[in-house]
Amino acid sequence: MAAAIETESPSPKIYIPEEWSNAAEAIACSLVASPIAFVCGPKNSGKTTFSRHLVNVLLQRHKKVAYLDTDVGQTEFTPPGLLSLTVIDKITPVLLITSFFLFVFRFDDTVLEKHLRVYGYMGFGYDGYCLLFPLKKIYWSNQWSEILLNYLLLEFSFQMLFFGDISSKRDPTTYLAYISALYDHYLKEYRSNSKTENQDSTAMPLVINTPGWVKGIGYEILVNMLNYMSPTHVLKIRISAEKKNLPAGAFWSNDENTDNVTVIEISAALQDYLKRSVLVQKDARLLRDLRVMAYFRQCFPSDKTISTIKELAHALAAHPPYEVPISSIKIKHLHCQVPETETFYSLNVTIVGLGVGSFSEQLPQCVGLGIVRGIDTFRGVIYVITPVPQQILEDVDLLLQGFIQIPTSLLQVQGCVSPYMSANVISIN
Repeated sequence: MAAAIETESPSPKIYIPEEWSNAAEAIACSLVASPIAFVCGPKNSGKTTFSRHLVNVLLQRHKKVAYLDTDVGQTEFTPPGLLSLTVIDKITPVLLITSFFLFVFRFDDTVLEKHLRVYGYMGFGYDGYCLLFPLKKIYWSNQWSEILLNYLLLEFSFQMLFFGDISSKRDPTTYLAYISALYDHYLKEYRSNSKTENQDSTAMPLVINTPGWVKGIGYEILVNMLNYMSPTHVLKIRISAEKKNLPAGAFWSNDENTDNVTVIEISAALQDYLKRSVLVQKDARLLRDLRVMAYFRQCFPSDKTISTIKELAHALAAHPPYEVPISSIKIKHLHCQVPETETFYSLNVTIVGLGVGSFSEQLPQCVGLGIVRGIDTFRGVIYVITPVPQQILEDVDLLLQGFIQIPTSLLQVQGCVSPYMSANVISIN
């Protein structure tokens, strides 16, 4: 009889089912020296939690692990709307603690209670966190500020592309092109013999986390991804609602010979470590807003007191924006066409991707996000707020506008200066 898994976890409040631990160990200890693991399954099944756990297991055997995040709506290491390839070189508890509690701000008690009744004791209900807090008493404490700061300062290596939407539904062709480009970058930079002394022993493993859209066009996207990437392992997570699951076996392949891939199927966790049900829905929009706010919180020093959404809104309104000459950049609207006469109007008070077009004309590398705080067409400048350092911002020659929005909770704070009224600017030439 198998014993319960008692391996030390980077986060002691996380319960990893034995079936999940066995699956992660099977991938890490397989005959493939550097596995490419494709994690898939319906939404709310725990894909991100398993992916994080697998990364930590692989890091016990490899110096670095690559992580390809293809879920633009619930991103792991970036704000929403970005597709990213991340290189991780250390086991860290943050990989097993979702960013919801790292990015928490103080709401009024009614809103807080509403969300904490869903999230406060989630376990695997939202990607595996089991952090216990009393209702109505969550604040941005020094402890959480330190954890968040450590998370943001981890020296991950990023390759990012700004898709500019929270779902691939609007433009699946571009979505697949972006993912293929990131995967090709992984093959070239981290799996090629030119980058390693011995590919069999030192090539970097890859964990691919996918969205939970597994029906209709979402299913076709998964099939296309699997056929393009040819992973060594496909990890499928099942839920109790059978109709929502992916088909059994190598569902993506028309070839009966699938000896080169190992398919592993596991069940979604039904309970957290205290045996409480985790079959609850997550507020995806709230989590996206919190990630966006946490990202722009980086515009300010870590010791600056910002403990509420109101304080963040006031801080951003007073923050000197960068002054970007219109003549030095191009503007690209993603997933839609905007009349030339409406270009600047549509860009004002929006979140944009900061692109470097020299990387690829069709697939510009994204170095971060910015808020277009104002546009002065008479002076020919755009005012942008961003945590991206000035030396990196100087390489930006493309503003990418998609459908990632400024959280309404920031825009509705009373007493803030209108976001398009700018002063005390920093010039970027």
